[in-house]
Amino acid sequence: MIKVENLYVKYGGITAVRDVSFEVEEGKIIALIGNNGAGKTSTLKTISGLVKPDKGRIYFEGNDITGMKPHEIVKKGIVHIPEGRHIFPNLTVKENLIMSSSSRNVTKSRFHEEMNKALQSFKVLKERENQLAGTLSGGEQQMLAIVRGMLQAPKLLMLDEPSMGLAPLVVEEVFRIIKDINNNGTTILVVEQNAQVALSAADYGYVMEVGEIILHDDAKLLLTNPQVKKIYLGENDD
Repeated sequence: MIKVENLYVKYGGITAVRDVSFEVEEGKIIALIGNNGAGKTSTLKTISGLVKPDKGRIYFEGNDITGMKPHEIVKKGIVHIPEGRHIFPNLTVKENLIMSSSSRNVTKSRFHEEMNKALQSFKVLKERENQLAGTLSGGEQQMLAIVRGMLQAPKLLMLDEPSMGLAPLVVEEVFRIIKDINNNGTTILVVEQNAQVALSAADYGYVMEVGEIILHDDAKLLLTNPQVKKIYLGENDD
């Protein structure tokens, strides 16, 4: 579904992403893991058009989307849920969801039908639909961001650090939701520092370090890889 070839991203004189290539297979969950500053977020921002690459190409469903504008990329079916969630704190839950209708070419009644169906699936948000989004807990805000993204009917959903700042039990719930979304047919690309939870949910994984991909393999095999266990899981076979 997505093919990234020899991607370079620079900020001034600093190279944030260096010769990165990877693929996202349709119907799969792909995890891009690495420590803070590894270049993961820059990679997602470049795919979604928020950052222009210095070199390299990005293909979506076989079409070159390199350098396209963000709203054009969203219309093609790529939705990016950024790090920090970026909800509208002074709008209600329902108003936040309605904001996502601007990228859809559907009738108002059809969109509201989809929105109400989504809220029924997330009962905690349904109960708080008239509550200001800024007063929600961190986990509830993350769920709101995911629902808002799904209401844009993505073919590919990209999530940047969905576990950030959340308690372990809430992280489990968020990743259960991510797996449910994937089981319903949406391809997922998830960027995470929490390697354990990301690789446990994913089909395939890539490891980034200082702007480069240093390892990639079946996600379950990466979980048992000695280098990954030592650096990213805090385990040591010695």
